[in-house]
Amino acid sequence: MYNNFSDFLKDKGRICVIQAENPDGDSLGSALALEELLKDKEVSLFCPVNIPPYLRYFEGWGRVNDEFPTDVDGYIIVDTAADILLSKVLEDLAARDALENKPVFVIDHHETEDDLSFSHEAIIETLPSCTNLIYKIAKDQNIEVSKLAAELLLQGLTSDTLGFTVSGVDADTFRTAAELLEYGADIAELDEKRREFMKKSQRILGYKADLIKRIEYHLDGNLATVHIPWEDIEEYSNEYNPGVLILDEMRMVEGVKIAVAIKTYPDGRVTGKLRSSVPISEEVAGYFGGGGHPYAAGFRTYDTDYNGVVKDLIKCVYPLLELDD
Repeated sequence: MYNNFSDFLKDKGRICVIQAENPDGDSLGSALALEELLKDKEVSLFCPVNIPPYLRYFEGWGRVNDEFPTDVDGYIIVDTAADILLSKVLEDLAARDALENKPVFVIDHHETEDDLSFSHEAIIETLPSCTNLIYKIAKDQNIEVSKLAAELLLQGLTSDTLGFTVSGVDADTFRTAAELLEYGADIAELDEKRREFMKKSQRILGYKADLIKRIEYHLDGNLATVHIPWEDIEEYSNEYNPGVLILDEMRMVEGVKIAVAIKTYPDGRVTGKLRSSVPISEEVAGYFGGGGHPYAAGFRTYDTDYNGVVKDLIKCVYPLLELDD
């Protein structure tokens, strides 16, 4: 079923696994798991931004490099098939040249359209996580799954499904988790490691209180937004992602159907991280050129500001929620 992946690997000794510039637990778990699964290859790991501290409970995260390697035989891109999430890479002329002239394989689980601007092969299948798809490929192609690979795959799966609680999780998802446990992954041990890294300092807890006070409500409380300016990103992001810090609380407010954390940068870039209790996040993100899942998604745009994004969000969300006039 996935023979194109094995065919891609056949004549390649050195492979680089690429994550997008918004790394999360699923993309990191996917990259590290592929490194472990492809033991017979020389595998390097690349991400255009530093791995955030709150993801550093993944064993091996420190092997992810932010310098793009051009001396490899091919590239595997995980957890995205969108140019916009690889723009930092594509702005680098040497990196773009390598992607345009060397073999590239994409593994992604999102429903959003593949719009990569360079030639590539792909396996894109709608599943709860990219690690879920990588495990299916490994099973189908008889690639040995070690205990470490099983742990990394399970970490990615639990991360992207928010502990098996999002839409799209089904009986097959739990069967996959059960099989990974049979390979030796210990879900309790992994979660303990995650919770240890998720602990917050007193300073971060105080900042979270400040963010809560900044939340704005629109469309009769159905849409909640919060602005995270560059000054906050500079001061707090190395310790804890402000968007991750506040989004769950925003979504849990009575009446809120969709919550959006909006970051603004000095170069005019604006990013949004979305969480919703109704299946519209992906569609809303798509309005801005982004994508993701029905209940969790993200986007990036330029030439606007926080207020401009809020106006567009109201315009986009209103008809999706079918609110009464």
